Amino acid sequence: MDDIKVGSNKSFGIVFFILFLLISLYPLLNDESIRLWSLVISLIFLILGILNSNLLFPLNKLWFKFGIILGKIISPVVMGIIFFLVVTPIGLIMRLLGKDVLNLKYNDYKSYWIEKNGPISKMKNQF
Repeated sequence: MDDIKVGSNKSFGIVFFILFLLISLYPLLNDESIRLWSLVISLIFLILGILNSNLLFPLNKLWFKFGIILGKIISPVVMGIIFFLVVTPIGLIMRLLGKDVLNLKYNDYKSYWIEKNGPISKMKNQF
């Protein structure tokens, strides 16, 4: 994890400038005053981002590692939710309807080989 290639400090600074600018301007939607602390932080990120300052590198690296850790946590959770909310109900419905799409049920045939009745292809111009 030490050989992480972090994005540029310039883009990191500009992204966080926009983030803190939005945080500072959000209270205007509720007729409240601007958050000055957030506006100051956004301007600092803008200046450091435009100058492509190396002061942003430790923050940039920390943010990147946070993203990797978050991805390792969120991806399995999302895939589990998809599996249990989509794949499992479809499998249960197919079992209730008696479908055996993969032909997994035991039968007394001599072979499980499936004969092809369609046209014979010559495998020319595949792509």
